This record gives sequence, C-alpha cells and structure tokens, in this order.
Amino acid sequence: MEYQNILTKITDLQTKVEKLRPLDKQQIIELRNYYKIGLTWTSNALEGNSLTETETKVAIEDGLTAAGKPLRDYYEAIGHAQAYDFLYEMAKSESFDELQIKRLHYLFYKKNDDELAGKYREVRVFISGSRYLTPNPELVSAKMEALVKQFGKNPGLHPVEWAAKVHKEFVFIHPFIDGNGRVARLLMNFALLKSGYAITIIPPVKRIEYIHALEKAHTDEQDFLLFIAESVYQSQLEFVRLMG
Repeated sequence: MEYQNILTKITDLQTKVEKLRPLDKQQIIELRNYYKIGLTWTSNALEGNSLTETETKVAIEDGLTAAGKPLRDYYEAIGHAQAYDFLYEMAKSESFDELQIKRLHYLFYKKNDDELAGKYREVRVFISGSRYLTPNPELVSAKMEALVKQFGKNPGLHPVEWAAKVHKEFVFIHPFIDGNGRVARLLMNFALLKSGYAITIIPPVKRIEYIHALEKAHTDEQDFLLFIAESVYQSQLEFVRLMG
C-alpha cells in the first residue's frame, strides 16, 4: 500500500475511533491494562526477551517469575510496565523534555542496572547487524536536546509521521547503553497518545521487516514510515474490534 494512501485510511479510521469515545472509566482502565501487557510483551520480545505473553502478564500482575527463565527477562517485564504507566503521565503533560525521556529509561532499566538507568551513555555502542555507527558519546546530549526541540511537539506532520520520526531519530542517536529500542517505541506511542491515537504494537513476527526498514531509514525513510503507518492502522482496527 502506498504511504499517502494508508495515511488517508488512518485518518478516516480515526474518525470512527473518535465516535467510540468517550469511554467510561472502567473501559479506560481495562484498555490501558490490555495494552500494557501487549506492548510490554511485544516490545521486549523484539529485543530477545524470552517471556511469553502469558508469562509477561503473570510477571506484571502477580509478580511471579517463570520457571527456568532468566531473571533479567522478568525485570524487563516489570520495568517496561512501569515505564508504560509513566508514558500516560507524559502524554497528559504540557511539557516534553530530556528528563522525562531519562525517566522512561530509568523505570525500564533500573532493576537490571541502577547505575546506568536513566543516564546517557559515556561509551561508544555498536548495533549488531547495522553498518551505521552511533554518534560519539560526547555528542549524545546535544543531539538529544535537538531531538526534543524538533519533535517535542508535532512539527506540523501527520501524527503517524511525527510518531515514526521520533522513533527513528531517537534510535539513531542511541543515547543509552541498552534499552534504546524499547524507549523508542514508548516515545512513538507518546506521540500517538498526544494525538488521540491508540497504543500501537509491533508484533514480534514483524521483527525482520521492522529491522530492515529501520536500517534502510539511514538513507531512505519511506519504508520505515510505511511500516509504522501500517502498524498504526492495524492497531486502530484492533481498537475498533475491542470496542465495537
């Protein structure tokens, strides 16, 4: 599907989504929890976390570990769920700054490494499978400042394109020692929530397509923009299904 065509379909479907609102308090709570499990499981699975969706749900809701699974995977589930909750606070806030981004990372990463959680990296990192280098650590702070300045508010783009560009530019900076992909997907959803869109999930079965599109985006972002748009459209359809 061509990019502009799917943006039109998304805009049209968003009209249908808006007609399903306002939701009552219980619906809001249930949807928020539904997406918490879904986004946490898929986002972690994209990075190699071994927990199943059910194991992720049990970890978040009951605090129980899965037998034989790494403790790190459990920590990632708990941490991502906490970062997800903070995402809603960010979406309601009038401000958007680096402290909020660092807070997202801190909540996600603190159980795995409290010393590095929420702090920009001070070393060069390399992305496996990518032929592109990340910025030198001394450039990270300035690049993050520029990112927030450019994309903290919608710079006049379609909301889905805004979300995709925030994701892409953040990943290219790779400001943290680890967890950048998960924070990027949270920031993408920050932009979507600010625009009234539902949480968007990238399923693990799309991992290779997702990685290839993101790698190509270093020189041509169209495939990545299309990939994110298609993901948003599928998430809209899921929202309509759930509320219909």
